[in-house]
Amino acid sequence: MNLKRSLLDEAAQRGLIAPGQVESLWVFLSERAADTPSFRFTHILYYLGGLIAIGAMTLFMTLGWERFGGWGLFFIAITYAVAGLLLTEFLLNCLKLPIPSGITAAFVVALAPLAIYGAQVGLGLWAEGRVYREYHTHIDWRWILMELGTLAAGAAMLWRYRLPFLVMPIAVTLWYMSMDLAPFLFGNADTTWNLRKLVSLWFGLLIVLLAFWVDIRTRHEKDYPFWLYLFGVLAFWGGLSMMDSDSELNKFIYLCINLLMIGVGAMLSRRVFAVFGGLGSAGYVGHLAHQVFKDSMLFPFVLTIIGLGVIYLGILWQRHEQDISSRLRALLPVPLQELVERRHYYH
Repeated sequence: MNLKRSLLDEAAQRGLIAPGQVESLWVFLSERAADTPSFRFTHILYYLGGLIAIGAMTLFMTLGWERFGGWGLFFIAITYAVAGLLLTEFLLNCLKLPIPSGITAAFVVALAPLAIYGAQVGLGLWAEGRVYREYHTHIDWRWILMELGTLAAGAAMLWRYRLPFLVMPIAVTLWYMSMDLAPFLFGNADTTWNLRKLVSLWFGLLIVLLAFWVDIRTRHEKDYPFWLYLFGVLAFWGGLSMMDSDSELNKFIYLCINLLMIGVGAMLSRRVFAVFGGLGSAGYVGHLAHQVFKDSMLFPFVLTIIGLGVIYLGILWQRHEQDISSRLRALLPVPLQELVERRHYYH
């Protein structure tokens, strides 16, 4: 819910709060909102600048950097990491700015694969055929050691600073690992595309379950599992959607899974489930229109009625949401009740 100053003024006019409390309450809420990621212009600048800096040392590195050699890359990464750590300490402890400090801390973690790659090249342990810039664009089992090192660095930084954005490089690395695991476990020659899709699906599901566990454990704290949910759902849904389906029953099961994702997203107030679930459901409807009922004159009319029926269900839900939600939450375990109530409060 977006809280505005005018709502507090209206609450004071209705006698819900004292008029003298409006200003102090608004200042308090504004200060809390400043530390909560949102689409404020200041926050957009924070994340834009941070992503540019992270991209400079990851996605956008050129082949020219290979001229520094393995140890050159290693010491460049270490120097940047030390500077990032000092900047993180300054932003967090001196300026009390948790959002930019979380971004600079994530920048430090993003340097881990570069440092590990440089050390491997310097020690003569890196086989020819891959360069660092391909770490973010090519699937290869040889990235596994770099990914494990990045996870260790991310865990150490998260333990030290407890900043939610630090989960982002961890989640990205887990996503990368889900794609690299298949050739690592089964070998490049014998690895099929279908096998990689299965690994993506199950690994994504594991990340989602991990995110849910973190969500339960940190339900009274900051939003740590956001990035785990994002990349877990992306890996799971991507693997699921790319699978070959040889029957209409399998395609209908796919629809049911996507509808279940929408329900989970509504319950947990996690939009990522609803977005991907909605895309999958729309894809199934497109399949019906272009394959199953491509010559049917009634299908558009039936689909229109279904759409209007869904809108009507939305109207009923809005009218009775409080009562239905309360009854459904009463069936959940206490930790999950607290999680759902907190997510609904902040959304």
